[in-house]
Amino acid sequence: MKAFLILLLVASSAVQAADRKHFYAIDQAMKTQNFQERLDPRVRFYFGKQAYPEPTMTMGERVANRKTNAFAKSDREACEWVLLSALLALQERALADGGNAVVNIRSYYKKNIHSSQTDYECHAGAIIAGVALIGDIVRLP
Repeated sequence: MKAFLILLLVASSAVQAADRKHFYAIDQAMKTQNFQERLDPRVRFYFGKQAYPEPTMTMGERVANRKTNAFAKSDREACEWVLLSALLALQERALADGGNAVVNIRSYYKKNIHSSQTDYECHAGAIIAGVALIGDIVRLP
């Protein structure tokens, strides 16, 4: 039993040590074919303090916290995939709420805010990669 607990402690330490924090370029991900094909052009995304037209309606702040399988993927590949998943969740919510944009999008990993117009935060390990985003659903003219 004692040996099992020691093994469990060592294994959990190894998993924690594998949590790598990355900041990747938003525009690089958004230009990929996967993003171009999957994101609905009716919904616009504005990161950080990017300027946008005055909303005609606001629907509130929403969070998308997504994880993906990172096994046998580069950290960048896993992070781009999970960023797309988070943006798709925000897009779905915007459309369901009658919005056509998500503004003031910030990284929100473990409720720590990283606001940037150029990059997003992703955490990648040996098995899982995660991105959390928070943003405001609005209707723009």
